Amino acid sequence: MNVSVQEIRLSKLKFQTEPAQQNGENHLEAVSAEAAQIRAYLLSRGNSAIADRGFRWLMVLCALSIFGIVVLIATELVVRSRLAWALFGLDFFYKVFIDTYTHKPIYWDPVNGHFSALPFLYGTLVSSFLALLLAVPLAIGVAVFLTEMCPQMLRAPLAFITELLAAIPSVIYGFWAVIVLVPLLRDHLNPWLIKGFGWTGFFGDDNPTGLGFLAAGIILAIMILPIISSLTREVMTAVPQSQREAVLALGATRWEMIRVGVLRNARIGIVGAIILGLGRALGETMAVTMVIGNSPEIQRSLLANGSTMSAVIANEFAEASGDLHLSALMELGLALFIVTIIVNAFARLMVWAVTRGTPSSIH
Repeated sequence: MNVSVQEIRLSKLKFQTEPAQQNGENHLEAVSAEAAQIRAYLLSRGNSAIADRGFRWLMVLCALSIFGIVVLIATELVVRSRLAWALFGLDFFYKVFIDTYTHKPIYWDPVNGHFSALPFLYGTLVSSFLALLLAVPLAIGVAVFLTEMCPQMLRAPLAFITELLAAIPSVIYGFWAVIVLVPLLRDHLNPWLIKGFGWTGFFGDDNPTGLGFLAAGIILAIMILPIISSLTREVMTAVPQSQREAVLALGATRWEMIRVGVLRNARIGIVGAIILGLGRALGETMAVTMVIGNSPEIQRSLLANGSTMSAVIANEFAEASGDLHLSALMELGLALFIVTIIVNAFARLMVWAVTRGTPSSIH
């Protein structure tokens, strides 16, 4: 009786394993057939080593072309500015010619061959730092609101609208400034500044046009706002959520959590974003050219006319009166090129120090 039971069990086990073995064999045959087809297709194309090697070198060439373009631009600027370097050297950036009759400084006189980059350096720095003074608080406030306080459904639309400002051409900003901003400054803000703060010397009543450093600084602040805000938001997003929860667990308010748990941990990246905005402000041309007044002078008043390195190049390059004039403009371009590269590289490094390994997104 026991022997018959064992035989029945063995027969059942054999009956159950035979289909499984057949299915496994069929699957292996199907996989082998598919692999054979793929192998046949690959062999029909011939040896792909040449194509892979060509693709690799093509990608390397694309990467090296970026460095090549930078080197070519720098080389061309150095070669074209040799005449100014030979005559002025580093004195070009800080020395001033004094008129023997009027005893007044002459910074830029192409007719008589007097060239000094000092007023353009001054105008570039004043307008750029004024733009940072106006844009940084607003940009950080926008970033804090979008990352910490904004409702979820409004974050993406508001972030898109903020970043949309960066896509507007600079000439459109210039037209808007000439039509709207300059009359507003001339008729309303400048008289109030002159009346209330004219005693400081920074708001002198000597320019009734509304153009000047203040107008250039305001339009630059609007242009660099989306850059600083976007990068600051990315840096703040990279701060771990555990930092926020830990500060709140200690009984901190929302403001204390943002100040201690977020802004303090993201401060290096925020500084990098600010410096990157400074790099954009230093090289901006068209909008600044339309509102700064284009006067090669150094004046204390923020309401006075001035000029920048990029503005004088845009205004005078096509009408350069001689080789020395053209070479001086090239030297200005070389200085602007070097400063912009250094500032942007340093800013990117600081932002990367905080956001490395963290994908950018809007939560």
